[in-house]
Amino acid sequence: SMPDVTKALLDGKVTALAYELVQTVDGKLPLLEPMSEVAGKLSVLNGSTALLSQHGGRGILLGGAVGVEPAEVVIIGAGTAGKAAAEIASGMGAKVTILDISHDKLEAVKHQFQGRVQGLYSTKASLERTCQHADLLIGAVLIPGAAAPKLITRQVMRSMKSGSVFVDISVDQGGCAETTKPTSLENPYYQEEGVIHYAVPNMPAQTPRTSTMALTSATLPYIKRIANMGLLASLERSAKHNDLREALNTMDGRLANKAVSEATGFGYYPIDSLI
Repeated sequence: SMPDVTKALLDGKVTALAYELVQTVDGKLPLLEPMSEVAGKLSVLNGSTALLSQHGGRGILLGGAVGVEPAEVVIIGAGTAGKAAAEIASGMGAKVTILDISHDKLEAVKHQFQGRVQGLYSTKASLERTCQHADLLIGAVLIPGAAAPKLITRQVMRSMKSGSVFVDISVDQGGCAETTKPTSLENPYYQEEGVIHYAVPNMPAQTPRTSTMALTSATLPYIKRIANMGLLASLERSAKHNDLREALNTMDGRLANKAVSEATGFGYYPIDSLI
């Protein structure tokens, strides 16, 4: 549990940096992006498999066939995972719609896919309307350091086609649907409101070679920086790249993360008092 792990780090006086809290000045999460990309791509592969009849799906092919319309894929969230899902779904010939509340992200989708993917501003009405038509719905919502919002209500799920599929990439942060509950690779599917759900946490574990190589490639520059500059210099506010600063969780038996402190009850020390 989180309190046990935190206590072990504090008792061992471990200096711990959190992967998910490394953040650049423009808001990017460089050590989460590789896994988000892999999860986004896998969401389409797993979702298209769930659509097959032997899994109880609608029995349709994502890209359709000659004289047959392609499947409709709806992706909620135009971040790294959502765009990666759109890349695979559009590449397989599906009709893809991606929703987000960021105009900048929707603009990036427009330029990246050159009209092959429809970008739509996400509102309650647009979300409900697009979900009704979806054969495959993918939840790719992330709020760094917080639980995913329950954007997809049970009522919305009930309005979807029978045998359609919902893949929740956000399950690692609690899921973005009221009907989400974590599953396993041994038993990945369950049916709720007539919709097949796939909610396996840590999807990148399915492709350990690709995932490990992607993650270590992104991590190596930070390891080299710490090795060359030293840890304290890397954490200085005045450091040229101080994206490691807010990632500090524990140091010398003290906790530097306010959110973890509130969740576990251990005392909190501002980073300026530790370095």
